[in-house]
Amino acid sequence: MTDSDGAVISPVRLAEAVIFASREPVSARTLANLLPESADVDAVLAELAALYAGRGVEIFAVAGGWQFRTAPDLAPMLRKVVELPRKLPRAAMETLAIVAYHQPVTRTEIEEIRGAALSQTTLDLLLENGLITAKGRRETPGRPTLWGTTPAFLAQFGLNDLRDLPRRDELLIDPEVKLTPAQEILLPAEAAEQNHGEP
Repeated sequence: MTDSDGAVISPVRLAEAVIFASREPVSARTLANLLPESADVDAVLAELAALYAGRGVEIFAVAGGWQFRTAPDLAPMLRKVVELPRKLPRAAMETLAIVAYHQPVTRTEIEEIRGAALSQTTLDLLLENGLITAKGRRETPGRPTLWGTTPAFLAQFGLNDLRDLPRRDELLIDPEVKLTPAQEILLPAEAAEQNHGEP
C-alpha cells in the first residue's frame, strides 16, 4: 500500500492512525479491511501494543476492539484536569449490574432481583448513556422487552467482552483486597460501602 506520493505505508502506522482517529474501539475485522491483504492483523496489533507499552497512552482491547487509553498508573493524576463522567445514581448502578450479569433480562426480572420497582427515569438514564439497549422481546404474555448491555458499556468499564466481568465470588468483601474499577462499579452498593468503610 502506498500514499499519494508513492511512498510505502507501514501497516502499523496505518493501524495506529485508524485507532487514534476512531471514537469507538476498532475491531480486528475493520483493520483487516483497511490493511494490505498480506498484513497479519494480530502481528500489527502486537507491534503497536509493544510500541506504546509504558507510554502515557497505551493500546487496550476493549468492547471487542482496540482503543488508545490513558496508562492506568497515570489516571489518578489526570483526575485533577480531566472531567470525569458523572456517577450514576445507586438505583441505576444496581440496575446496570443486574442487566450485565443476567442479560437478556426483562424489567420485571430486574425488579424481582433488586427487590424494588424500577423507575422509567432510571431506565431512561441508562438508555441515554448508551449502556443498555433492547435485545428483543420475551415470548410470554405481553411480550416484555429484554434488556442487555451495549459495546459502550464494555468500553466505559474497560472490558473486552462480558466474560471479563468479575465472577461473583470475586465480588465478596475482603478488606485486604483492592477492588478493580469494574468490581467497584458492579459491586452491590451495600457491599461497596462496607468495603470503603463508609456508614
